[in-house]
Amino acid sequence: MRSEAADRSALISTASYDVSLDVRHAADPDIAGYTSRSVITFTASEPGSSTFLDFIGAGVHSVFLNGRRLPVEDVVDGSRIRLENLLAENQVTVTGTALYSRSGEGMHRFVDPADGKTYLYTQYEPADARRVFANFEQPDLKATYTFHVMAPAQWEVASNGAEVKRTLLTSDPATACWDFATTLPMSTYITAILAGPYFKAQDRWQATLDDGTHLDVPLALYCRASMADSFDTDHLFALTKKGLDFFNRLFDFPYPWGKYDQAFVPEYNLGAMENPGLVTFTESYVFTSRATDAQYQGRANTLMHEMAHMWFGDLVTMQWWDDLWLKESFADYMGTLGVDRATDWDTAWVNFANKRKAWAYVQDQLPTTHPIVADIPDLEAAKQNFDGITYAKGASVLKQLVAYVGFDAFIAGSRAYFRKHAYGNTSLGDLLDALGEASGRDLAGWAQLWLQTSGISTLSLDIVPGTTDDDGVPAGVAIVQEATDPVTGREELRPHRLRVGSYDFDGSGALVRTGSIETDVVGARTELSRLAGHPRPALLLVNDDDLAYAKVRLDPESEATVRASLDRITDPMARALCWTALWNSARDGVSPARHYVDAVAAFAPAETGIGVLLNVLDNAVTAVERYTAVGSRTAVRASFLATAAEELDRARPGSDQQLAWARTLGTLSRHDATLLPRLRGLLDGTDAVEGLAVDAELRWHFWHALAANGQASAAELHAELKRDTTASGRAGHATALASRPDPAVKAAAWNAAVEGNELSNQLLTATINGFATAPAELLEPYVEPYFDCLRKTWDTRSIEIAGRIVRGLYPAAQDLAEGTEPAEHRVIRRTDRWLEENQDAPHALRRIVVEQRSHLLRALCAQAAVVGSPTLAPPAH
Repeated sequence: MRSEAADRSALISTASYDVSLDVRHAADPDIAGYTSRSVITFTASEPGSSTFLDFIGAGVHSVFLNGRRLPVEDVVDGSRIRLENLLAENQVTVTGTALYSRSGEGMHRFVDPADGKTYLYTQYEPADARRVFANFEQPDLKATYTFHVMAPAQWEVASNGAEVKRTLLTSDPATACWDFATTLPMSTYITAILAGPYFKAQDRWQATLDDGTHLDVPLALYCRASMADSFDTDHLFALTKKGLDFFNRLFDFPYPWGKYDQAFVPEYNLGAMENPGLVTFTESYVFTSRATDAQYQGRANTLMHEMAHMWFGDLVTMQWWDDLWLKESFADYMGTLGVDRATDWDTAWVNFANKRKAWAYVQDQLPTTHPIVADIPDLEAAKQNFDGITYAKGASVLKQLVAYVGFDAFIAGSRAYFRKHAYGNTSLGDLLDALGEASGRDLAGWAQLWLQTSGISTLSLDIVPGTTDDDGVPAGVAIVQEATDPVTGREELRPHRLRVGSYDFDGSGALVRTGSIETDVVGARTELSRLAGHPRPALLLVNDDDLAYAKVRLDPESEATVRASLDRITDPMARALCWTALWNSARDGVSPARHYVDAVAAFAPAETGIGVLLNVLDNAVTAVERYTAVGSRTAVRASFLATAAEELDRARPGSDQQLAWARTLGTLSRHDATLLPRLRGLLDGTDAVEGLAVDAELRWHFWHALAANGQASAAELHAELKRDTTASGRAGHATALASRPDPAVKAAAWNAAVEGNELSNQLLTATINGFATAPAELLEPYVEPYFDCLRKTWDTRSIEIAGRIVRGLYPAAQDLAEGTEPAEHRVIRRTDRWLEENQDAPHALRRIVVEQRSHLLRALCAQAAVVGSPTLAPPAH
């Protein structure tokens, strides 16, 4: 709890940890845990007072406080170890058994299906270091750390600090003890251990900064041995060096953490984690199958994001999780900035506008949205706030702030912030002080409107027509802003610095920018006097260049231009913004979803930005399966499926566009059997497409479609698994098996996910995905069991695993019967009844259920083409 953490940090200050872990028997599946020993030195401001340590494990063996052995049975209470009668200076030693994890929380243990080798890594954020060693688990009790690890001698072992000594045990020559250098002060949640027969590559980054400081940073990359042939280490090292060059000069604070290791690990719950000196990434960034340029750019963005954290988040850390945005919003912004300025990619901000901000727009329209500076009373709430608001909305607002105060002032303020608070903890006021001083602006008002309120503004143009003699010349043009905080229900009209772009057709028929007006939008209506009295262009684009965080509604004439000529817009950012406007119109039920699908079918073949293309194709599939009225869905799907097949054949051989259309063909075929013979042909080579590599990832994509239609047997899927024995292959196999339209198959998948406890995090999600690939009538028997199992699932599973089950198994595949109201749909009403009857359920559980209800209600409203954004409203009770 936040209040307890505040009390504890007011009482004690931590100085150092010395942590020993014995994982020498990790390869034995019958051994569930390992010995963990923590020696912690800390001070207490009130001698004689008491506090507590955090530890979640199989058991505590001993506790020594200041040389005195404490009775374990008296001081251990669940996940807490009570420490009483403290001295001014204290040392506590706790020895216990920690447990290996299959959920990605704590010390995750993974057995590679390709070769049977065992791999370990840790993941803690926000509070799972206590699953590995006893500690004071909160971000503002920073300390130095010295780690010691006993493991099989042939393994690679790494931690935050550099390896300083490795010793073979004389009593057990097959085991070695690794001793690591003591770290600089850091929080518990960013400490890390990596152990296993990992492949390792090494390099160095050296640079002399402008002030003469010379830096020599050892670099290392890790992945599982079975993936080494696909590990593009030269590319990753080059990207890492570019990032270190860029951020060291940008922040004017030398990289402080010694070495810079990056490990790509299996069954990872996140994209990556910013552990100082040992950054961990999902191994899905090791591309074992053909990947698009957008995927490589996405990986680069994540790499830059984590590197920015070495300063924002690690060097200077939030006091408590309320200010999580102080690290995540900044890192999200800096990740895109790093790709834009330090690499050869020139579409970083286009992809940010098209995909990253779209995540924020979705999250900010849920009834559970929250301010960027959120209220985080406990760790469950902290776990759930790693969301589109904290990351993407925060980054979007920072981009807007940069436009407001100027880039140079923003960076100057950031540099002052690092220098003043290095190795310390901060809150909102500390950053505002630094940025305000650097920019000469009082940012309190800006922060209140943008960081401490919720919801998204919708901007549209009100064009007042002139007389008939004016031939369409508008008498007036104004930006109209609508904004309601969905949490408070109050109108929240925010200031926006933005541009309005004018686009017209040139002599070649291209739609090009012919003018731009930069303005400050304040209040409900902002007049654009410079546009009045002049012939209006074919397209007026509010928020041109994507400076502001807001939804944009196109005026009728501009929308008509876009729906007729989207492919003629030459500017990639403007084109991406128009795609987003069309998508928001479909999601909000302002226009029928089939119109968005029509636009994708017409204009996506000409889209040159692969990141944008992938996104609009995914959106089109969602529009077909979730937002299109059931009466027209079959025809809309069939038409778009035919388009996908045609574009697969027309795309340039070996291109990213060809791969994108192939993936779309497979996804659509899960619900339409028309082209399954073609998928069979692509799998067995009888229907080859020039340049298309039907490799492991695409093969499982096609098998999923065949299985979902009952046209792939278990024997065939098992045979494919023998062909692909990788971890991703095992996940693809689990999804395909569970997707077969057989009641017995669905029952087995449900039981494995809900009743069983054998599935790892990755295989649980794969099984749920397969289970959910089915028509609503096949899943109807699981509606009541879903609501019946929620409380038990939340009480008996970890937050990570419970969250996957509650989200993934919600009965979301529903259709609106003609003539009925979305809010009266039986699943909506059943959800409302559960919420009413379970008002005492944990807030984090209720939040997930409310969000799933909101997603379903939005889909049902879109099917009815209901005007507006109904999902902003919470359940009636």
